[in-house]
Amino acid sequence: MKNMVYIQSGGPTSVINTSFYGAIKEAKRHPDEITHIYGSVHGIEGLIDDDLIDIGQEDEEQIELLLQTPGSILGTTRRKLPKDINDPLYAKIIENLQKHEIKYVFVNGGNDSMDTCYKLSLLVKQLGLDIVVVGVPKTIDNDLAATDHSLGFPSCAKFVINTVNALIKDACCFKVGKVHIVEIMGRDAGWLTAAPDVLPENNRPHLFYLPENKFDLDQFLADVKAVYEREGYAMICISEGLQIPRDMSNVRVDGFGHAQLGGAATELCHIVEDKLNLPTRAVELSLTQRACPVFISKVDREEAIKTGEIAVRTALNGETGKMIVFKRTSNKPYMISFELEDLSKVANAVSLIPQSMMKDATRMDESFRQYIRPLINGEVTLKCKDGIALVSNFKYVKVK
Repeated sequence: MKNMVYIQSGGPTSVINTSFYGAIKEAKRHPDEITHIYGSVHGIEGLIDDDLIDIGQEDEEQIELLLQTPGSILGTTRRKLPKDINDPLYAKIIENLQKHEIKYVFVNGGNDSMDTCYKLSLLVKQLGLDIVVVGVPKTIDNDLAATDHSLGFPSCAKFVINTVNALIKDACCFKVGKVHIVEIMGRDAGWLTAAPDVLPENNRPHLFYLPENKFDLDQFLADVKAVYEREGYAMICISEGLQIPRDMSNVRVDGFGHAQLGGAATELCHIVEDKLNLPTRAVELSLTQRACPVFISKVDREEAIKTGEIAVRTALNGETGKMIVFKRTSNKPYMISFELEDLSKVANAVSLIPQSMMKDATRMDESFRQYIRPLINGEVTLKCKDGIALVSNFKYVKVK
């Protein structure tokens, strides 16, 4: 058994395919130890349904374009595996791992995906199989435990920062301004929502509302009114997971029990118009913030490639049940070390913004800015044709 399979899971990021790129490149340097590189179509479901593709059949040009291809090239899923590893579903996974002589399994994802990764590592260990399982960190929410940050967050933050920067310039130019409420991704943690606080003070959003702090509607309305009376307009950033007064009884949930979010900004705009009689505009950045490759952080890209490479080397060394994590060793100059953490300490855990990084309930501290500045550094140049950024188009040759 000398083959490897790579799994992409959860929400995509603008560098999720970059980690895969790093893993592919490193695996090809070890042909005697890794014979074939497979991709599992739609996350863990590919291993359940025996739906794997042979990456060795893909053109090198398309592999190179992974560096700027948004979405998950292999497809993704939010399927939650059963708690009981004796469930028949796991038998299908093991059957397909053995059928395709797979020794190395890589799971690239966030909190829930690391739950999948952890369960797989426990399963193969219990069965005494010579299979290693390694986690590759990914989430724009930046809420993975045990790591300084998560791949995908820096690029998404950079997109949000630059978008809000432009929105502020647009918002402040009108004689009669509006209350602008920008809804930014983040279910449990406000790392991404708080990112625009790094903007210069004279072009910084006025108020931030994060899931880490209990939302007080009356205080919110008082804050908005004070800003509008002082500035003639207001720019407010809120997390999509903010607990505001609204009916969530008919909201769809995913396999992990998470409610489908969205609409918080619109709801708050209705409340502001009703209670304060002020003009509003809701801005929901939605999928654009995680998909757009235009503001890929060079730091994010380089760390994603390196993480993919290290994941492969980790597996070849026989390490299993671990995720690659980043430990920051310096801010100036920015430096991190790549280390390993047990999946048991990562799966389903959440990393929140510490209160020490908040000046108060609506503003961030300078320590937060020092944390985020190095992550968004450096620009990348996209390969384009006729003004359109090129993306990978795989053949998706099925493994028999």
